[in-house]
Amino acid sequence: MKADPAVQRQLLELAKVDAELSRTAHRRRTLPEIAEIDAGEKTVRDRRDALVSVQTAASDLDREIARQEKEIESVRARGDRDRKLLESGSVAAKQMTDIEHELNSLNRRQAALEDDLLELMERREALDLDAQRTSAEVAKAENEVAEAVRRRDENFTDFDTTKARRDEDRAKLLPRFPEDLLKLYERVRAHKGIGAALLRARRCGACQLDIDRREIAEIKAAPEDNVIQCENCGAILVRTLESGL
Repeated sequence: MKADPAVQRQLLELAKVDAELSRTAHRRRTLPEIAEIDAGEKTVRDRRDALVSVQTAASDLDREIARQEKEIESVRARGDRDRKLLESGSVAAKQMTDIEHELNSLNRRQAALEDDLLELMERREALDLDAQRTSAEVAKAENEVAEAVRRRDENFTDFDTTKARRDEDRAKLLPRFPEDLLKLYERVRAHKGIGAALLRARRCGACQLDIDRREIAEIKAAPEDNVIQCENCGAILVRTLESGL
């Protein structure tokens, strides 16, 4: 393939634009905030699950407390009835003894139930503290994700601006190249990442490998309008005064 040497040199401009487009795309894909957001969203989910677990335990405990309070009220009401009977003086001596025995049993039962209720309420208070702490952790994780999203979006805007400018530069450059040369450039770029590079000091600017003497001799002997490719990476080698030929 042949192409005007001046046109070949303009491939370096195109390669420079494409290199910046590639760097921008890579930076966009590997932006630290992306991984930070993924990790942060997982933390938010975990903290929310923990909060739901605490809230569920608190709800279960509330039902247990209500049941315990109802049972205490039932025992207390029964004791009140027994005391009223004793105070009425309308019961026989034997029945009075039975009622007093029952009252003692009810008092012990009420004391035990109240002790259990106190323990339940202490556990409920602890769950409230857990819920407050976990809610704060959820809020903190959500804020961190929101901040990472803000930074990501700011970077994305910068990347989009850079890409738009370089796409515009590329569109202006493309008409300068003959179709066969551009096809070769695009094919090499698609496979190797770099379509053209400067041959500088007998080294390929794409793969950065030194070119052996035999290949250098062939390049030196080739007409200026010959399109030369690196034997190692396939990139179009653009020859200038810096090539050391």
